[in-house]
Amino acid sequence: MESWDRADPEAAIAAAAARCSNWNRWGPDDVRGTLNFIDEAARRAGAALVRRGACFSLAQRFDADGPQKGAFRRNNPVHVMLASGLDSAESQGFPHGFSGADDVVFTPLQACTQWDGLGHIFDHGTAWNGRPAAQTVTSQGDLVTGIERVAADFAGRGVLLDVATAIGEDGELPDGFAITPDHLAATMAAQGAGAVVGRGDILCVRTGALARARRDGWGDYAGGPAPGLSFGCADWLHDTEIAAIATDTWGFEVRPNEFDDAFQPLHQVVIPHMGLSIGEMWDFEELAADCADDGRYEFFVAAAPIPFTGAVGAPVNPLALK
Repeated sequence: MESWDRADPEAAIAAAAARCSNWNRWGPDDVRGTLNFIDEAARRAGAALVRRGACFSLAQRFDADGPQKGAFRRNNPVHVMLASGLDSAESQGFPHGFSGADDVVFTPLQACTQWDGLGHIFDHGTAWNGRPAAQTVTSQGDLVTGIERVAADFAGRGVLLDVATAIGEDGELPDGFAITPDHLAATMAAQGAGAVVGRGDILCVRTGALARARRDGWGDYAGGPAPGLSFGCADWLHDTEIAAIATDTWGFEVRPNEFDDAFQPLHQVVIPHMGLSIGEMWDFEELAADCADDGRYEFFVAAAPIPFTGAVGAPVNPLALK
């Protein structure tokens, strides 16, 4: 049952932020947030999960046929060749018949599979760890918590919670379905002991939204109605002490949001107050099928963002190894 007033998002967000705050937990200068939960022991334990040598990319393809449709000035990547096989060795000016190809990509950093950095969302002008947003992220970029500062931190034990299979019908959840802590617990129970989520884990939540978009077309996948985590998961995310979370949806949390007048309220709690990094538009389809086959939903995950200096989010090609 909901424990908040749908008509009063301000009060609900403020209360959740106070309960779930990690400000100064790792000191006033912290730039890592919950990634601090991944220590060397956690990485060793994650690496020990690699037994078969199987490797799965959890990224969608970055191309002009992607999910974006211009909302928030985000478009799909534009790929242009600077030189191709049509260019002869003579035209490129190199000796002894040498020639080659080169290319460039123009893209918003959050056009496809990506991490939200800690400078991506503010709450009433305040960024992660209580810093003034205006001094943290300027026209020069994120001066404090830029994504480059955590480029080596996204590696450890990954757990896939295939909520769509455990709770949904035909492996999918409908748009607007709010995933609660009870749904997450039920999924862990259905998947077995190896699927229990704990401190330092990188949690992957499959809703089936990407599978539906691939079958039926992108539609409103980017910014429209979608299954996702309920606002009521804020305390669970905090208490479980996960390091990061990723979903196969555009916006991580359920849409439409669960208040009469709100926009991404769970983001407003977990990023600036909890310090939790969020992955969006990940592809769990191949991994989920393999997990169902071998009954193992834990794996080693390496998901380093491209370290664009000062970026508040970045593309990633996450790799799950089993």
